[in-house]
Amino acid sequence: MEDSNLVERAIKGDEDAFLLIMYEHKLSLYKTALAYLKNKDEAIEAVQEVTYRAYRNIHSLREPGYVKTWLIRIMINYCQDLIKKNNRVAFNEDYILQQSTNEDYQYLEIEEALSQLDETQRQLLHLKYFHDVKIKDIAVMWNRPEGTVKTWLNKALKSLRGILEEKGENGRV
Repeated sequence: MEDSNLVERAIKGDEDAFLLIMYEHKLSLYKTALAYLKNKDEAIEAVQEVTYRAYRNIHSLREPGYVKTWLIRIMINYCQDLIKKNNRVAFNEDYILQQSTNEDYQYLEIEEALSQLDETQRQLLHLKYFHDVKIKDIAVMWNRPEGTVKTWLNKALKSLRGILEEKGENGRV
């Protein structure tokens, strides 16, 4: 976790401080983009675009301690906009073939189950379990009470569990 002094310097226009922050969070941003876009090239392009957007808007960051959450939120918004723009299907053949060569079927099953959830549930589960964002930070990011976020998380987990159990009963897991 970066110290708040570094973030404050970046907010005031220190480009070196900004680059250090982006370097520290580039892997999380890339993983987020890859989870949404399912394409390595598009994920790299998304990181570049989010870096530009973050640089342009770093002065609007109100709480330096939430810089990672802020960056991930920018990435999620960018990916959602890109998906809507392209009206894409969540899984493409190249991605499935790549995953099957890695024999990572369990990951595909989870991603497929996640794709059946609504957008809020999917975002919440990605933030909490793929990026280890704390419930408190999600509540701040979404401007919702922690109790509401906990309730949504519980419902999302129940829905995901139901989808996975249904697949298991059908012999697909």
